Amino acid sequence: MSAEENGAGAEDQKKFLYVNRRAPYGTIYALESLEVVLIGAAFDQDVSLAFFDDGVFQIIKGQDTAGIGMKNFSPTYRALGDYEVTKLYVEKESLEERGLTADDLMEITYEDEDDDWAEKSSVQLVSRAELSEIMAAQDVILSF
Repeated sequence: MSAEENGAGAEDQKKFLYVNRRAPYGTIYALESLEVVLIGAAFDQDVSLAFFDDGVFQIIKGQDTAGIGMKNFSPTYRALGDYEVTKLYVEKESLEERGLTADDLMEITYEDEDDDWAEKSSVQLVSRAELSEIMAAQDVILSF
């Protein structure tokens, strides 16, 4: 049900940015962030995610957690489009500082209903300056 169908207008919709700065495993932060993102999306909020610093490792493809005895939750990111979470901002400089490129990232897509259900990438590479502007435009920022 959309915000309008729920009796809530677009003016009631808040822009939430979930900031992911930590590596995916070794702490609970990355998994908690993902769970909170799904909850926010269920309440028809404008939800986006930012990945920088070691947070960029959260969406690296080919994660194998067998050696650390933890469940690999990274495939869950691919389901975000089903919850209308389609804006995942990845800071270019953080990738470069870690010897990574866009080719190292998982393919995370959504189907754009406004474009005849075309499959589009949810991942957007942005500079530090662009990410700063994105952050300034949010109503709520939650950092993990």
